[in-house]
Amino acid sequence: MSAPTPLIAGNWKMNGLSASLDEARTIAEGAKGVAGRVAICPPAILTYQMSQLLKGAGVLVGGQDAHWEDFGAFTGDISAQMLADAGASLVILGHSERRAGYHETDEVVAKKTLAALRAGLEPIVCVGESLEERKAGRALEVVTGQVRGSLPAELAGKPFAVAYEPVWAIGTGLTPSTPEIEEVHRAVRTTLLDLFGDHGAAVPILYGGSVKPSNAEEILHAAEVGGALVGGASLKAADFLGIVKAL
Repeated sequence: MSAPTPLIAGNWKMNGLSASLDEARTIAEGAKGVAGRVAICPPAILTYQMSQLLKGAGVLVGGQDAHWEDFGAFTGDISAQMLADAGASLVILGHSERRAGYHETDEVVAKKTLAALRAGLEPIVCVGESLEERKAGRALEVVTGQVRGSLPAELAGKPFAVAYEPVWAIGTGLTPSTPEIEEVHRAVRTTLLDLFGDHGAAVPILYGGSVKPSNAEEILHAAEVGGALVGGASLKAADFLGIVKAL
């Protein structure tokens, strides 16, 4: 069984204009030689520009979401095929902001994951519990249920990642304790092994939720943590590189 290759992915969310590409250039220059993969997921309209800018620079470009259909009458949506055509190689799916704000179910996330596979994109599938679910002692039940419901069997043998993001830690400055992170990541790993056999051991499990340079080293060296999905701290090269270099 091969060990997962660490991945640090920056999710710019609805932030960034053409001028922000300077930050991406600085990130690429500073990330050379790091012990893992680095990706930036900008707003969709910057995908092509960033992929051209970073071509050959060693930093991957990803999308933040994709429709489950390849093409069609879905005004305002973007397909995985379009992201791939614009130069993306990864895509974030099932982020809690999509699950909560757009009522995306595990079934929808699984359909989007299949679309990503058809387009040749590597899915980063997000899972995570709410504060109410954690207080009720249901964190492991909720997260492992999302893993089972969101990952189609067709992922077997394909590159993909799972990102554990406790909903209550996203953008709040709150972070679970290291033992709490390890407990969930171990449960996710056990579920991946159950679903995909030996291939489940090679899937990186990222942590996301208020990751910053000051806590990155402790988080990234916790058991079964195979990288990070970084939000606000990925918008500034200095902050993002502080996390990347903690690998």
